[in-house]
Amino acid sequence: MNPITVILFIVGYFALLMLISHFTSKGANNDAFFIGGHKSQWYLVAFGMIGASLSGVTFISVPGWVGSSQFSYMQMVMGYFLGYAIIATVLMPLYYRLNLTSIYTYLEERFGYYSYKTGAGFFLLSRTIGAAFRLFLVAQVLQSIVFDHIYLYDDVHVPFWMTVAVTILLIWLYTFKGGIKTIVWTDSLQTLFMLIAVGISIYFISSELELGFSGLYTEVKNSDYSQVFFFDDWNDKKHFVKQFFSGAFLAIVMTGLDQDMMQKNLSCANIKDGQKNMFSFSLVLIIVNFVFLVLGALLFIYANKNGITMPEKTDNLFSLIATQHLSIVAGIFFVLGLVAAAYSSADSALTALTTSVCIDFLNIKNKEESLKIKLRKRVHVLISLLLFVVILIFSGINKGSVISDIFKAAGYTYGPLLGLYAFGLMLKRKVRDGLVPVICIVSPVICYLLNVYSEKLFNGYQFGFEILILNGALTFFGLFLISLPNQPENT
Repeated sequence: MNPITVILFIVGYFALLMLISHFTSKGANNDAFFIGGHKSQWYLVAFGMIGASLSGVTFISVPGWVGSSQFSYMQMVMGYFLGYAIIATVLMPLYYRLNLTSIYTYLEERFGYYSYKTGAGFFLLSRTIGAAFRLFLVAQVLQSIVFDHIYLYDDVHVPFWMTVAVTILLIWLYTFKGGIKTIVWTDSLQTLFMLIAVGISIYFISSELELGFSGLYTEVKNSDYSQVFFFDDWNDKKHFVKQFFSGAFLAIVMTGLDQDMMQKNLSCANIKDGQKNMFSFSLVLIIVNFVFLVLGALLFIYANKNGITMPEKTDNLFSLIATQHLSIVAGIFFVLGLVAAAYSSADSALTALTTSVCIDFLNIKNKEESLKIKLRKRVHVLISLLLFVVILIFSGINKGSVISDIFKAAGYTYGPLLGLYAFGLMLKRKVRDGLVPVICIVSPVICYLLNVYSEKLFNGYQFGFEILILNGALTFFGLFLISLPNQPENT
C-alpha cells in the first residue's frame, strides 16, 4: 500500500473531525468541556462509547489474542454485562443524585480529603497507563505500515517518537476547545468507521477463502480457535468463573469508577437517559466483541491456509494481512478503522485526565472566571506531553499482547478504587482518612507478591485478571481495620 495514499486518507479523515469540532465547540465554556452542559443525547453517547470502550487495542489486539486464548475472551464479555448492570442501577443514580462533575468528589464527601485525593490519583495513574498502552499500539502499527516507508533524508525514515507526537497533536487539536461536547459527536463517527472497517475486513477475507455466510460459520466453528467456555482446570487463567467475574469487576472499575467513561454518561440530561445509554451500550458491546473474535479466527485461518509467517507479536497479524495480502480497499479501511479506534479512546482519555486534574487537584471551580479557561488549556497541554513520554517508555518495555497488559495493569491500579467505593456504598462506617493512602498502596503491593509466588503458595494456581477482585477485597479489609465503629455516615 502506498504510504502517501494512506496519509492522504488520514488527512481527509482528520479534516472531517476538525469540521465536527468547529461546529460543536462554538460557544463552548468549561462546563461544556467537562460535562457537555448535560445536553448529550443518550443514543449518541451509547454509540460513541462503543468505540471508546473498544479502542485500538480491541481493534488490533483482540483478533491477535485468539491464537493463544481462542474465544475465551467472550467469558469476560459476558461478565461485562453484569458489571454494566451494577453501574446503571447502583453507581449512576449516586452520581446523578450528587450532581458530580468528577466522580471522585464522592470520596471526599464519604471519607475525607486524603481518600478523595487517593482515589483521583489512582484514576490518573490508571488512565494514563491505559491511554498510553492504546496509543502505543496504534502508533506502532502506523509506524510499520506507513512511516517506516517515508524518508526524511537519505536512509533516515520518520522516527517512532515523531509518529507518536503527531498522533497526540492531532487529538489535542480537535479536543482542546469543545472537550466532551465535541467528543460525543466525534466518537460516534469514529465508532462507525471502526465497525465498517471490521465488516469490510471480514468480507474480503471470506471472499479470499471462498466462504459464504454458512461456510464462514462452519469454518470458524470447526477451527481450533472457537472454544468459548473453559471449565476443566481451575488453575487455568481461562477458567470460566475467573474470567466471568473478572469481566464483571473490570467493567465496574474501568467504566463505572473511571472518570473517562462516566464523564460521557454524566453529560446526558438525566438519570433515565444515562441508564438507557448504559444498557443499550452493554448489549451492543457483546455483539461487537464477538464479531472481533470471529475476525481473529478468520485471520489465523487465512494465515495458515496461505502459508503466511506469523509475526513475532500476534497483535500485528491483522495489519499484516489487511495491508499486504488483501485488496487496497481493505487496507485503506483498515487504516481508517485503526485511526478511528485510536482517536475514539484517546480523545476522551485526554479530556477526562484534564478534567480530573483541574477539578480534583487544582480546584478550578473556586478560581476566578478569567483564570478557569487558561488553566484548563494549560493542563490539557501538559497531559498531552505526559502521554507522549509514557508511550515512549512503554515502547521500550512491551513484550506481550497489549490488551492482556492493559487488564493486568487495571488489576493493580483500579483495585484500590474498587475497595474504596465498595466500602463506601456497603458500609456506613467512617475511616481514619489519613491512613487511607497507606492501605491503597499496600494492597496492590501484596497482590503483586501473591501473583509472583502464587504457583508455589497455592499448589500451581495462576492468577489471571481476578487479581483485581483480590486487590479490591484487600483494600476493603484494610479500610475496615482502620474504620471507626458506631459512627454512621449518610451519603
